[in-house]
Amino acid sequence: MLKKTLIIVALVAIAAAGAVGFNRWSRLASQRANYEALEADRARQRELAPAAPTSGATSAGPDEVRPTDLGRTDVGRTLSGPPDKETIAPTRGYWPDFRGPNRDGRYDETPIRTDWPSGGLMPIWKQPVGAGYASFVVADGRAFTIEQRRRQEFVAAYDVATGRELWTNGWDAEFTETLGGDGPRATPTYHEGRIYALGAEGELRSLDASTGSLVWRRNILADARASNLQWGMAAAPLVVDDTVVVLPGGSTGRSVAAYDKATGRPGWTALDDQQAYTSPMLVTIGGVRQLLIVSATRAFGLTVDGSRLLWEHPWVTQIGINVAQPLLLGNDRVFLSAGYGHGAAVIQLERAGDVFKVGTVWQNTRMKNKFTSSVLRDGYIYGLDEAILACIDAATGELKWKGGRYGYGQILLAGEHIVALSDEGDLALVKALPERFEEVATFRAIEGMSWNHPVIAGGILLVRNLQQMAAFDLRPK
Repeated sequence: MLKKTLIIVALVAIAAAGAVGFNRWSRLASQRANYEALEADRARQRELAPAAPTSGATSAGPDEVRPTDLGRTDVGRTLSGPPDKETIAPTRGYWPDFRGPNRDGRYDETPIRTDWPSGGLMPIWKQPVGAGYASFVVADGRAFTIEQRRRQEFVAAYDVATGRELWTNGWDAEFTETLGGDGPRATPTYHEGRIYALGAEGELRSLDASTGSLVWRRNILADARASNLQWGMAAAPLVVDDTVVVLPGGSTGRSVAAYDKATGRPGWTALDDQQAYTSPMLVTIGGVRQLLIVSATRAFGLTVDGSRLLWEHPWVTQIGINVAQPLLLGNDRVFLSAGYGHGAAVIQLERAGDVFKVGTVWQNTRMKNKFTSSVLRDGYIYGLDEAILACIDAATGELKWKGGRYGYGQILLAGEHIVALSDEGDLALVKALPERFEEVATFRAIEGMSWNHPVIAGGILLVRNLQQMAAFDLRPK
């Protein structure tokens, strides 16, 4: 009997291993097809606009590495020639950060078109893109993202009007993960003509936003002597005054780290937290400017120079999978959410001298943001409770409604509407009303698993996933 049981267990294990192997083979075959389509598309673009001479880096300091030291794939490639049509130019640097100017998923620049046709919006352009879960930042008519192309990570700049690739800057790196998928996760940051990009394995680069040439580079995991997270580095770099703040998660006081934004020289480091998959935010609470961070086990406020912990609140989720961005509610409250059965909470922060007292206003399981983040409008919070859109009262946590299955997609707030990108690539327009769920329109925008955050800048909606990217005109007619 024991022998028979062991044989059955062995057969089950072999079958499971075979299934995993087949899934991996299938995914690799799909990736190869995607990369071939991407390379063919970019070759066609280069034929229309031949590559200009490679640009060099700006002067580097003693702690920096010049692009010529790193091999030719690390140098930006710029495409010459005017765009095919008049460039759509969003306000300079309006969407410079992950999830927008304040990292809160809110678009306030202009009104958007809400009379979407029944057949869906026609894309301005649609084309292949490399793998990865990063979103875009937009400035000066250009959209910047980071993507996986075979065995390299690439930061790429695209013309918003045409989708034309303007430059790339790449390096050898290949982050793979069976459940979460492959490629870089962290959205780049734009600031004063520079792009700050972080790869899934810790490569941090400052690039000239005009040319893609390397200004400086570091590896934040190496500097912090930290191991990578299971699903890779995902926190978007945050520019604070003269520094770039990142979250390597190192011990012995290296969990949060700042670098000089001009030179890349290491600055201050702080704390010992294992980090998670949220991005740091610059906020003002109780009149105190501070860094708002959610690590694997807690939410906390840190002085902008990293010298002092201002407050902390336990926030422990299954194996440290905190992904959702916190929301600042007024001057003294913070909304937190997580999936895996955890739920949501609003905490209140009361200033007490140089620190803050923390109290819980409410906590429940009505809003479980798993891979997504919520948005706030007029005292109500809208977000994906696991895979279903929901609305709750920010003051009480009361559920107002739940409806609209968008999977583990992403949302942003634009005026009186929510723009949702489902995890299957469907775009939906939903009225942001606390009284009821009301979907205005929906259509398939891109194909494939879509966990990347949508972006609007200058009235142009940009979406991407692991294999496609597209632009849609949301400017009112």
